Amino acid sequence: MTDLATLGQRIRHFRTEANLTLDQLGATVGIAGSQLSLMENGRREPRLSLLQSIASTVGVQVSDLLDTAPPTERAALEIELDRLQKGAVYQGLGLPAIRPSRTMADEMLSSLVGLHRELARRARESIATPEEARRANTELRHTMRGKDNYIPEIEDLAEEAVRGVGYTTGALTHRAVNLMAKKLGFELIFVNDLPHSTRSVTDLENGRIYLPPASIPGGHGLRSMALQAIAHRLLEHHEPESYAEFLRQRLEINYFAAACLMPLRQSVEFLTAAKNDRNLAVEDFRDAFGVTHEAAALRFTNLATSHLDMTVHFLRVGGDGALYKGYENDGLQLPTDVTGSIEGELVCRHWSARTAFGRSNRTNEFYQYTDTPTGTYWCSTQTGTAASEEYSISFGVPFADAKWFRGRETTNRETSRCPDESCCRRPETGAEHRWAHKAWPSARLHAHILSPLPSGTFPGVDDTELYEFLDRHTEA
Repeated sequence: MTDLATLGQRIRHFRTEANLTLDQLGATVGIAGSQLSLMENGRREPRLSLLQSIASTVGVQVSDLLDTAPPTERAALEIELDRLQKGAVYQGLGLPAIRPSRTMADEMLSSLVGLHRELARRARESIATPEEARRANTELRHTMRGKDNYIPEIEDLAEEAVRGVGYTTGALTHRAVNLMAKKLGFELIFVNDLPHSTRSVTDLENGRIYLPPASIPGGHGLRSMALQAIAHRLLEHHEPESYAEFLRQRLEINYFAAACLMPLRQSVEFLTAAKNDRNLAVEDFRDAFGVTHEAAALRFTNLATSHLDMTVHFLRVGGDGALYKGYENDGLQLPTDVTGSIEGELVCRHWSARTAFGRSNRTNEFYQYTDTPTGTYWCSTQTGTAASEEYSISFGVPFADAKWFRGRETTNRETSRCPDESCCRRPETGAEHRWAHKAWPSARLHAHILSPLPSGTFPGVDDTELYEFLDRHTEA
């Protein structure tokens, strides 16, 4: 789709080339010159029939007007200046917008755009910090909770995408993902020298999506990374102007990838049948679609409330008890800091997300009921190891909905009083008396907690490394 600013510039360009004034062209196509001026300035969308009349009058095809490229370099600068002046960074300054006149020199216009670019870059750099990330992530988590973690428009987009490559049932194949990329004009290329700060790189200029050479165990990794890259194009994402927008885009591409790997209709049919049999299990859902346990548990949260009439919670917890990801709409009280952020907070030692680490046999899911201040919850937890660190994936529901799940008969039961610190955060009185001020441990500090993210167009990505990679592969 051509944006209105580009369309307006192309109408103006071809009108000028035809030596027509606004009033002359307007009289020919049956509208006032002032209305035509609004269209050329991107403030009004013309009807298709009007575009046909304009194209005929200036001697071009309608497709020439609808081309997505600005007609000249100056037009491109004018469009970019208009977009940057409408952005949050410039709007926040309270300064008036500048409309480039025909007499404004190209050098002056270029300088204005350059100043705006630098202003936007510095704004991105100043907020690309862990503190900003936590705040933005908290806002996004609250937004998704209000939506029951369900985005119907992305569901529709994913269903259309998989249907378009002939998917019917089971695991989505690598070939199907490759076909999706080809339909968008992209080729999947596997390389072993991706920039260390990236999972994939999309070359928009040459139609290439670069991916790592080896799949994450289970076959989920490469498909998911390719689908996330494809999602940026289908969702018409632009370069993020804020950290919050960057996180929203990341959530949307992850959602799209999951909705392709576990399509809506097939997933709901599978889960509904299992619920009717009172045999719901994340591991069955995982195996049916050939994805990771974490992906299946997260996808379950998308569909549970909207299609299975149950509220749920999800946790990814490190071996040290720190919460890495969390979602709930069932009332489970997640640990938070004073800002409402959950990342890095310690979950209760009595939750299955931590008690599961104490098992000697971790092959199968671990089931547990936990009595908490907000009610009793049933949880299914699977443990794993990644990058030499342990983690657990927990999916749970309130006690009343445990009847639909395999493992509901478990006798494992714990009581949690958190956030009351007497539950598990304060040491036993005798131990504290014996050891307080008599020991000095060397803390294991996660360095990234104190570090700003690498500054660049995309938070966390080193532009220099990225552009060197693209030059290297384009020349090859």
